[in-house]
Amino acid sequence: MEKDNTKRIAPNIIKSLAPDEIFVFGSNKDGMHGGGAARIAYLKFGAVMGQGTGLQGKSYGIPTMQGGTDKIKPYVDEFIKFATEHPELKFLVTRIGCGIAGFREKDIAPLFEKAATVKNIYLPDSFWKILDK
Repeated sequence: MEKDNTKRIAPNIIKSLAPDEIFVFGSNKDGMHGGGAARIAYLKFGAVMGQGTGLQGKSYGIPTMQGGTDKIKPYVDEFIKFATEHPELKFLVTRIGCGIAGFREKDIAPLFEKAATVKNIYLPDSFWKILDK
């Protein structure tokens, strides 16, 4: 794992995006973006009602409301693959699953272990603290 990740920490609050930045949020599979980061993605960053997964405008949805972390992991893996295939973009990951979905960082952060070496994925500081242990 990369030792110096200080330059790859996603902001806690994201109010605007640079042209190459993507807001990564926790969604539900039905794409009903009614609350939390999903609502922000819908109102500000192009998330599409009815689309729960993948790139949507300047945002990327990862479903977190359909069960345990074993149900979330395939979507995280799909996201990491997508980010790897799009090095021209910078992905700012929110604390997905740690709000309305009810998970704790210690449950979600390990799902992003493979993202630790992907140079265009920026994780919340709380995830890095868990991954660096």
